[in-house]
Amino acid sequence: MSQRITRVNELVKRVISQIIHTQYRDETVYITITDVSTAPDLRTARIFYSVLGDPIKGREAGQFFARHKTEIKRQLGKAVTLKYLPHLEFVLDPSVERGIKLINFMNELEPLDDDDQEIPAH
Repeated sequence: MSQRITRVNELVKRVISQIIHTQYRDETVYITITDVSTAPDLRTARIFYSVLGDPIKGREAGQFFARHKTEIKRQLGKAVTLKYLPHLEFVLDPSVERGIKLINFMNELEPLDDDDQEIPAH
């Protein structure tokens, strides 16, 4: 990925996060923008978000983005000057939830005592 696209991704991520957490504070307190992937031609941007809480919150976040996508894009256009203002596609990012589940699973495992460890025979 080019350095320019990386900078555009970070800028779009920061601006969209700022927009949703200032203008839609009550509705988006549980939403985190985790990543942005902009196409090299700047026509499309996938906005990845994660949701803290139950699966119902994930559906609510998807509905929120469906309702406010146009306004978020308009606000992004005011804040960022690009050759093309990308079409925004919001995608639920399950990686954070998977990571939390993995950490919880690892924490549930009992650590082995020094006496329980066996040395393999050669």
